[in-house]
Amino acid sequence: QALLVESGGGSVQAGGSLRLSCAASDFAEYEYRDYCLAWFRQAPGKERELVAGIGDDGSRLTYADYVEGRFTLSIHGSKATLVTLNLEMDNLKPDDTAKYYCAAKGRCWTPRRDPGQYDAWGQGTVVTVSS
Repeated sequence: QALLVESGGGSVQAGGSLRLSCAASDFAEYEYRDYCLAWFRQAPGKERELVAGIGDDGSRLTYADYVEGRFTLSIHGSKATLVTLNLEMDNLKPDDTAKYYCAAKGRCWTPRRDPGQYDAWGQGTVVTVSS
């Protein structure tokens, strides 16, 4: 499994911005020949849901409908060394308050919305948006 480490969470007021980063490494060559990375989030009492996902070549971007153009996902680096998955979040709303997780899925062409299909997860980082 890949090793995923998130950073960048924090507390902001509504309308503010945050940038989340996920450092991904230790990709097993066979399992992650083609892979997807994604950000999920889970609010208290709610199910984990996809925020945004991307293919390893930077294509096949997938965003949740509720993102509404406020978030931008990008991928950088090489799986031979380190891959960084960034999520720029603008115009944050109180409903965006959640714990955000980075996830990886090997042998993946299109990011999946089902969290159960992902092979590796980070520990998560908390985002709190106050009104």
